[in-house]
Amino acid sequence: MTQNPVRYGLILFVITFLIFLGVYYFYNGLHYFDVTMKVNSFVLPLLYALVAFFSVRKIWKKSHSINFRTAFKNSFLPMFIGGFLSIISMFVFLNYVDTGAKDLLNYQFTQTNKNELLKVYNKEKSRLKTQKEKDDLDKDFNASMQSFSKEQLKGKDVFTFKYFSYYFGAIFLFDVIFSFFMASFFRSRNPE
Repeated sequence: MTQNPVRYGLILFVITFLIFLGVYYFYNGLHYFDVTMKVNSFVLPLLYALVAFFSVRKIWKKSHSINFRTAFKNSFLPMFIGGFLSIISMFVFLNYVDTGAKDLLNYQFTQTNKNELLKVYNKEKSRLKTQKEKDDLDKDFNASMQSFSKEQLKGKDVFTFKYFSYYFGAIFLFDVIFSFFMASFFRSRNPE
């Protein structure tokens, strides 16, 4: 007795893409990158975990038992399908529909990294005691800041197919680990 995990995956894709478009529409500006990172780090993993949980729980409640394979499949497939379709859609959107949004995200990504480097530098500099340590830190900081020069950043794009593949790999790993956890948890529980 299995539910249709593909249907849950398509629903998850639609919800994910609506969230993506909502962030794009409402936050496409000064804080676009920050909001995007927060949604990707907190909202989407929670959403995917909840869909996987309820996908498996529904079967478990109906049949009063579930084997590992069925639980894994019904947890993994919705997350995999939703994630795969979402990544492809976002890649197409950012690279072919609105390249301005991609440019803004690239710029804000670079600025965020530059600001973090500056924050670490200032924190470390206030902590150091000797002049030699401070000189070494300045040397390292200046070398690191060279990576943010216009020449170094020219043509840098973190929204290429290569980077989306890395991101999808991370999503895939999350899906496998969480599905393994869900399958292990539900196969040994009694619903009453």
